[in-house]
Amino acid sequence: MTRLHINARGGYAPAGKDTGTVKPKGTSRIPSHCGIDTIPITSRKPSWLKVRSPGGPNYLRLKQLMRRQSLHTVCEEAGCPNIGECWEAGTATFMILGDVCTRACKYCAVAHGMPTELDLDEPRRVADTIAAMALDHVVITSVNRDELRDGGASIYAATIREVRARLPECSVEVLIPDFKGDEDALRAVMEARPAILGHNLETVERLHPEVRPGGRYWRSISYLGSAKRIDPSMLTKTGIILGMGEEEREIRKAMADLREAAVDILTLGQYLRPSRQHIPVARWVTPDEFRAWKRIGEGEYGFRHVESGPLVRSSYHAKEQAREVEAGGPGTIREVMEADIPAPAEVVGPSRRLPLVAGTGG
Repeated sequence: MTRLHINARGGYAPAGKDTGTVKPKGTSRIPSHCGIDTIPITSRKPSWLKVRSPGGPNYLRLKQLMRRQSLHTVCEEAGCPNIGECWEAGTATFMILGDVCTRACKYCAVAHGMPTELDLDEPRRVADTIAAMALDHVVITSVNRDELRDGGASIYAATIREVRARLPECSVEVLIPDFKGDEDALRAVMEARPAILGHNLETVERLHPEVRPGGRYWRSISYLGSAKRIDPSMLTKTGIILGMGEEEREIRKAMADLREAAVDILTLGQYLRPSRQHIPVARWVTPDEFRAWKRIGEGEYGFRHVESGPLVRSSYHAKEQAREVEAGGPGTIREVMEADIPAPAEVVGPSRRLPLVAGTGG
């Protein structure tokens, strides 16, 4: 089990990280939860959220292989509930650029702090491991590396090329950060030709500054829209976590905003609180509601595919999506927005106020 270091300021600080100096994430309280009866962390989860603990032979083999190659997976770092199912099926989501993230999202189990190294040999080792696993589809994601000029885009591109060179038949999906809105970084990744380009919105506009203070709502949406302008044939994908306090009308608005950027694939899953230092769960979303959101997303808003369920995460059934979903053309949002506006976490002091940005997506 991951050990936590909690200092006087409070916050989530996993011990045992080997690629950076870990810092607390800060308070677990957010203004949007005022007046809401959130769910205590000691409460029993609904039956539909219970999964078997991993431990099958393929799971153990893959875990040993990852450790031998000094690689990280988001399956482990983010405590994904599907790790047993996916690893037993021989699939995994690799997390490159280390295991310490420069951002401190309030829902995320990945450690926050300052990375201390950039592993230039990582792309080769990832490709070697994928070849040893004999995968025909792989998902590659990363921590944020805001201290790097390109945010780590060059390592993404090198990893994609290494995998394609070693296994031409293996499709590669990437789940990238926003690279602070840098379009050159986006192009660098896209020129390596991933099968799917993903970037997660994570939550609705009202909650975004509080739970994802290192990013910006419209920057994330427009980054995906810019990808469609650069290459309309590329599948784009995003994910939203439900159960953090969002309302129905806000979910609908997020869907509409994403479709303005012509996002092809949407994933919807339940927020699960990693520790007491993360924001509480506001509500349990039922399987029936998830099924309804799939119908709404595909039928009313026109997503090419919606993967929706309590245990769904970004890479869930990713191989099937890469094989079966066809990309649509560009939308009305085609240029990066808010690249030059500080994220909430970058604004220092109570007297500074963020510039007002029209929430039209136009």
